[in-house]
Amino acid sequence: MADEQQPDVRWAPMDPQPSNRGRIALIVGLIVAGLVIVGVLLFFLLPRGESPAPGASETPSASPSPFESQPGDPTDPPVTVAPEPVDPSIETFRDQVGFWLEDAARGLDIAAASSGPDAVQVVETLQEDAQRLSDTLPPSSIATEWTDGVADYAQKLADLKTAASEGSDTTSAADAARTSLQVLTDLVGA
Repeated sequence: MADEQQPDVRWAPMDPQPSNRGRIALIVGLIVAGLVIVGVLLFFLLPRGESPAPGASETPSASPSPFESQPGDPTDPPVTVAPEPVDPSIETFRDQVGFWLEDAARGLDIAAASSGPDAVQVVETLQEDAQRLSDTLPPSSIATEWTDGVADYAQKLADLKTAASEGSDTTSAADAARTSLQVLTDLVGA
């Protein structure tokens, strides 16, 4: 056996394994498609609370039957009323609007330093923030002053936008908007 010649072993690079990415992507895609189909089927096939019971008509009958529930019947579902909005404290309100007030002061400085379309764009952003200020529920103790102040500030912003879009001097319009904004800031103590 020692006389037999041993084969010469040499190392050679192995062929790379084929990529399974395509198969994995196909499997994941089929799973997602299956879940979407199941979701759509459940959405359309499961009954919802607002749909009428089978056989019930949507039109009221002329005379109530003795078997129908009457108003005030204990089997009627309870009527829920939306709760009244809570009157926020000045501190809570200041926390809600403080960012927009600070941002408005910086925005007015930028608008005054800009001209033309750049100033108009800044003022439009300030007008969106003014709308947010208007939509935020103020404490009842300052509600009238706040509403009037925000309306005045919004009007001053409209005047500033008009001056900027016409290429006029925006200094007086920006100063008027700053004064109106200061009234709001003083009102919430920011």
